[in-house]
Amino acid sequence: MNNLATRSVTATGFVIVMVGTMLLGPIASAVLFLIVTYLCIEEYIKLSATTGAHPDRFLTLIVGVSVYIVVASTALYQLDVRWIALILLLMLLLMIAELYHNKPNPFTNISWMVLAVVYIAIPFALLIHFFNVDGEGWKERSGLILSFFVILWLNDTGAYFVGSLTGKHKLFERISPKKSWEGSIGGGIIALLTAWGLSFLFVQYSLLQWFMIALVIIVFGTLGDLVESMLKRSVGVKDSGNMLPGHGGVLDRFDAVLLASPMVYLLINFIN
Repeated sequence: MNNLATRSVTATGFVIVMVGTMLLGPIASAVLFLIVTYLCIEEYIKLSATTGAHPDRFLTLIVGVSVYIVVASTALYQLDVRWIALILLLMLLLMIAELYHNKPNPFTNISWMVLAVVYIAIPFALLIHFFNVDGEGWKERSGLILSFFVILWLNDTGAYFVGSLTGKHKLFERISPKKSWEGSIGGGIIALLTAWGLSFLFVQYSLLQWFMIALVIIVFGTLGDLVESMLKRSVGVKDSGNMLPGHGGVLDRFDAVLLASPMVYLLINFIN
């Protein structure tokens, strides 16, 4: 099976699982993204081994998963915002624990562990805030999170195909030689047209607001892809893993989410 066919089969299965889970609602999605958070942190910690760093894998996973649960629970169960203070305690634990490890380069080890929480766990947990947990119908309950991923995926897919056909001017050659301005613009236009179509289906936001959401996804989704590429290049690897045939690792598949999710979260809190 050639690479395009492999990518297509994997992507189809991926989309079916993701969309199906989001339609089931916030609890099912919270469980899915908890698993994804765990897998992404696992891949991320393995990347650290190529640099000679020695972050505590078990502690990073425990803290990352715990922070995810706290942030996601503030959406699912309307926990008092004071529970967020637990995150500070858990982050301090990462630093204090390093005192007892007696490993070289503690500053580097702590940096890897803290970044795992900030870069991976929190963005995935914020996705649960995109649900209207009190909504009764799937459109009311899941409209924003479904739209977030549809816009993100079509932006990425559009950029890939338009760039493959017409790409001549490199977007960021030092980091990602295959990305082009033509592809990014083409993907962005497709994403904006998608937002226009979604505005008729999900009416909780105006057309202007949907365009604002789409623009944030386009810009920060692309930057998220580039940031992950930068991190992988810095440790000398092509993919974060091999769990998803044709797509690399789980972290590779969700790289755009990690920057787009926090920025969309901020935006919707300002426009609501």
